[in-house]
Amino acid sequence: MMRNGGRNRDQIEFTSLEELVPEDHLVRKLENAIDWSFIYELVEDSY
Repeated sequence: MMRNGGRNRDQIEFTSLEELVPEDHLVRKLENAIDWSFIYELVEDSY
């Protein structure tokens, strides 16, 4: 039997961007202030 020194590397943690970005972060303020929908049409040929 092998020991892993108390570390359990077999665990998976699920998280979302909503959990990672603080409520008062500048990115959230920009997202609320600017309509970014025009971007999709500009970049659709890249995908």
